[in-house]
Amino acid sequence: MTSNRTPAKIIPRAFPGIRPEEVEQIISNSRVISFSAETIVCRENALETSFYMILEGDFEVTKVINNTETRLLKTLTAGDFFGEMALIHNAPRAATVTAKTPAVVLELDKDGFSRVLKTSPSMAMAMVSEISNRLRQNDQMAIEDLRLRAAELAEAYRKLAEQELARREFLTNVAHELRTPLMVAGGYLHALEKGMVPADQMESIITTIKRNVDQITSLTNDILFLQEIELVIPEFQPVDMVGIAEAVIEKYQAKADARRIKMKLIHEKNLPQIHGDPQSLERAVIALLDNAIKFSKPGGEVEIQVREKDGRLILAVNDHGIGIDPQIRSRIFDRFFHLERHGDELYGGLGIGLSITRQVIQQHHGTLEVQSVPEKGSIFTISLPFWN
Repeated sequence: MTSNRTPAKIIPRAFPGIRPEEVEQIISNSRVISFSAETIVCRENALETSFYMILEGDFEVTKVINNTETRLLKTLTAGDFFGEMALIHNAPRAATVTAKTPAVVLELDKDGFSRVLKTSPSMAMAMVSEISNRLRQNDQMAIEDLRLRAAELAEAYRKLAEQELARREFLTNVAHELRTPLMVAGGYLHALEKGMVPADQMESIITTIKRNVDQITSLTNDILFLQEIELVIPEFQPVDMVGIAEAVIEKYQAKADARRIKMKLIHEKNLPQIHGDPQSLERAVIALLDNAIKFSKPGGEVEIQVREKDGRLILAVNDHGIGIDPQIRSRIFDRFFHLERHGDELYGGLGIGLSITRQVIQQHHGTLEVQSVPEKGSIFTISLPFWN
């Protein structure tokens, strides 16, 4: 042990002002103990009776918060001390102290402390003064911890309030999205039942009823899929993502034509297959293409690229539409968040498409990224591992 880390040198650092003979009294009533790294010297909530002055080594002081989080309060080194409250009352330890390196301490138990106080009143005053200072420091730490917890609770309350607002908006949007097709389909069915439909309009009306029922079914399936995706693990199989892209483009051709949107698929040949669930991957691509068409200006173009990069499959959906405002970009993957209006144009939907896509891609151990410039368009890029 080096000369500047002997008990005779360390004790005056812990208790400034005590006399040499009082240092000797502490030493004579204490014992030197060595600890290996990761040894727990004091355990939170334990009833213990020893006080420690560090001669060598480093320690960490930690406390369990809310029965789950272990928080580092401070670190201690040679010349520091801990466990002083055990000398003056019988309360449990307020924190856990763990040796982070091989360490040497001077241990003074409650009986030894009592003997020192009886023979040296000035020593008693020095120790009580230092312990009082430490208690004030602990009080400040407790106050700061309470402030931190109050801030965390305030943030948690804010998030809960946002979630509640999102839930209410979602229910309102569901009612709105379902009401129109239900009323249209129900109105025409009522007319058919009453015989009020001319024969020459029968085919057109049946097509309208079917389209609205399909819209209701699609909406319901999306909601159920989003709720079940985290609970149901699909059986993965080899999947051709070029084939998925072709199928999605075919399904959305009519919607693209209605907005005069040109769709284009560009892909490399002989791409390897990926490992996944074809139905959920198709849903993911559908959500991206649906958004690209919805937010493109009439007469625009949407491009799907499928290629290989750095040993992974890349599928990118690129549009030249309204883009994404930087202020809302961080929220676009949140459940039920959707853009209601841009300029004079209103947009329907529940805001669950991008959430579905993100969930699917995460389930497939992939990534989903977005690049966007307001009024110039967006690129959503999926990256997936190939089939092994």
